[in-house]
Amino acid sequence: MKKWNELPKDIQCNEVKKYYDLLQTQKGSLLCKRIFDILAAGVLLVLVSPVLLVLGIWIKLDSAGPVIFQQVRITTYGKEFKIFKFRTMVNNADRMGTQVTTKGDARVTAAGKFLRKSRLDELPQLFNILKGEMTFVGTRPEVPKYVKHYTAEMKATLLLPAGVTSRASIEYKDEERLLENAKDADEVYINQVLPEKMKYNLQAIEEFSFLGDIKTMFDTVFAVLK
Repeated sequence: MKKWNELPKDIQCNEVKKYYDLLQTQKGSLLCKRIFDILAAGVLLVLVSPVLLVLGIWIKLDSAGPVIFQQVRITTYGKEFKIFKFRTMVNNADRMGTQVTTKGDARVTAAGKFLRKSRLDELPQLFNILKGEMTFVGTRPEVPKYVKHYTAEMKATLLLPAGVTSRASIEYKDEERLLENAKDADEVYINQVLPEKMKYNLQAIEEFSFLGDIKTMFDTVFAVLK
């Protein structure tokens, strides 16, 4: 982690400082976390490479557009990066509506429905993990327009890399249903869903441990299978 006075000025606030101090006591766990990320992501990429190929062909045959969807998200210290996901919506879907997905969203393709439900659309993020832009367990990366609505305390989640999964992801795995009947999905997400998810994310920082991350990964697998 960077020294406190090296952090972006908007993160250097009292609300974030208490989380920063807690993480400073977990340097060993943070090192184990990064080593695990590199080793696990590398091994998984080799093992699932045939699956990546098959899914890529299916996506290409299912609808027009690129196999990989790239979108600007926010990670450690507020840095922007391009997240990699298998495309689950029609091409240029982000220009056709909100940046959150609601249940029954007409932009989702046939292949996309399966990929989203099984979370296989997240597999390309293994490359983001190797690059150090993401980690296996951490706050899901938001698009810049939503990060602008973070409270001072919420910015504490930017002390660590964005994650593929988290306790909030498990608890809100049916997020699309919550936004199903919203007249303004963006407004509901910003004012209702995001604050609730952040309670889990901030608690995860308070209780952070490497073994806790491993447990969250297993819990995610069980939640998807369930």
